[in-house]
Amino acid sequence: MSVEPQYAELVAGLSVRQSSLRIMGADTHYWDYGPTDAHTTVVVVHGFRGEHHGLEPVIAHLEGLRIVSPDLPGFGESAPFGRSAHDIAGYTAWLMAFVQALGLSAPPVILGHSFGSIVVASAVAQGLAAQRVILINPISAPALSGSNALMSRLTLLYYRVGRALPRTLGTALLSSPLIVRFMSQFLAETTDPELRRWIHDQHRTYFSRYANRDSLVEGFEASIGSDVSMFAPRITVPTLLIGADRDPINPVEAQHALEALFPNARLVILEGVGHLVHYERPREAAEQVVAFLGDGRVVEAAA
Repeated sequence: MSVEPQYAELVAGLSVRQSSLRIMGADTHYWDYGPTDAHTTVVVVHGFRGEHHGLEPVIAHLEGLRIVSPDLPGFGESAPFGRSAHDIAGYTAWLMAFVQALGLSAPPVILGHSFGSIVVASAVAQGLAAQRVILINPISAPALSGSNALMSRLTLLYYRVGRALPRTLGTALLSSPLIVRFMSQFLAETTDPELRRWIHDQHRTYFSRYANRDSLVEGFEASIGSDVSMFAPRITVPTLLIGADRDPINPVEAQHALEALFPNARLVILEGVGHLVHYERPREAAEQVVAFLGDGRVVEAAA
């Protein structure tokens, strides 16, 4: 039986409250799941070119937690920064301001996936109060060195060409369905044909919801110019790293090396999955979250 119809139904049944906050001169839109009086609030930060929908498969498997999921500035429905650059410093300042603006009564758990893991790590290292930290598919090592250096440099060239071309041509290149499909094929590991189709549809639907070419390219430059290892030694709160043994961006040895840099971290590596843990193994990710927090429950999809 395909995984996709099971948890897709959970995602479709999510109850959510949508709101926005004015942060750093621009509107940040966010989605608020679960009971507002929950003991634990989790603020989640999605990956590059994604938006809040991407982490909904994990969110849908969690019950009893309040989960706040914003679109990063310049992606989805959130406006880009007015004056700040879309770099790690800018996103870090934004996340710290966003959490403060939520007016929570206690520090939240902060969760980040992929590029979001860098933003989260940077913010917590710079003083963002967090009860705990969870990083899914954390960017474990510099993208411009190691086994992925060539692919990273070619992708950077693609983004910079897309920004340099006349607007119509550049936008068409950066939003090309063929390029989006290539990215999706590169990242997906599952052999389930229905799940693969669903993942490709998710990327086709949400991967090109960015504000403009400048913020998109700046965001990509930020994503390959930093990694979690730069901030790990300064993160002292308990941290859960959820990795994958087939992640094409993060080799297993780099994930173990990253774990060793944290003063208080535990790495769990899921087998048979790559960089899309949130799509391919959302229930297993939710199980790890609940076990780590000692709070919440895992919702099982209907058979």
